[in-house]
Amino acid sequence: MYDVMAIGNALVDHEYVLSDAALEETELTKGNMTLVGIEEQQQLLAYFKLANIAPSKQAGGGSAANAMYAFASLGGKPFYACRVGDDDQGAFYLRDLHEAGVATSDESIHEGGVTGSCVVAVTKDGERTMQTYLGTSSDIAADNVDFDALTQADWLYLEGYLAMSESIQPAMTQLRQQAGIHNAKIAVSFADPAVVKFAKDGLLNMLGNKVAVIFCNSEEAKLFTDKKQVNAAARTLLEHCQTAVVTDGANGAVIAHQSNDEAEIEIYEIATPVVANVIDTNGAGDNYAGAFLYGLSQQYSLPECGRLASEISAQVIQQFGPRLASQDYRDIAQRVLSA
Repeated sequence: MYDVMAIGNALVDHEYVLSDAALEETELTKGNMTLVGIEEQQQLLAYFKLANIAPSKQAGGGSAANAMYAFASLGGKPFYACRVGDDDQGAFYLRDLHEAGVATSDESIHEGGVTGSCVVAVTKDGERTMQTYLGTSSDIAADNVDFDALTQADWLYLEGYLAMSESIQPAMTQLRQQAGIHNAKIAVSFADPAVVKFAKDGLLNMLGNKVAVIFCNSEEAKLFTDKKQVNAAARTLLEHCQTAVVTDGANGAVIAHQSNDEAEIEIYEIATPVVANVIDTNGAGDNYAGAFLYGLSQQYSLPECGRLASEISAQVIQQFGPRLASQDYRDIAQRVLSA
């Protein structure tokens, strides 16, 4: 039995710290993710080398994978479907997940494929800007999904970046249908403003008639709903879900919830812990979603889930890389959930 089955793009993150001026030279949109081919990524890496900007860290990444890493480290039992190559990067990627307690299957390994990579540019304000070469992950499809795993899971977690992938859409529909048959609840993360801007139809396919939970940040929520205020955007998202979780950085998070009988909408505002030094926001939203979902799987209240998620994401942004040490997750949970 699994608490959750997730599906997402498998990427190895390569982090670089650079100035805003250096970021402008890359012509990447700050705070967003840009999909590119291998040649464009090689050009970016060549620029970094020419500018004497050395990588600060290599780590397993991918939005849903980061969320499942947090989920497993907290004590949950996740299964993760993805597509990696049978190369050194793919082996590194899967080993990193297995050591944390995230289950995968051999269906995720593509013989002869090249594992995807993400160049993460982190500026002095801690904002992350990403350039992603999906590699073999761009062809993720039903063949890479162990549908039997979902029959054993209580939740299905879908990563928004997959809205940009045409090859996975039939599997997305099949997963949603299977989740309905087996009474698995569905959670969808919007993942990035670029997903809402350029792949809204794919997101709508993920959401179907309605899902249990949507995770997004304030920019994504406003883009999706065309609302200017966070609370209004969160309420509007309830047209597509039962619970909308909208994060807004240092301003905290808004949780909007409407029960199945369409009773009055409940709104919870969760404060963000004070962070003296934001180093790197890469993975903050992923960890928020993973921790929140873990809380839901363990029957904690929405405010408790929000407080746990806020504490964990606040810790993530105070270090380089998208993941904490496994023990750090458990220590935070013990402090927050026993308070």
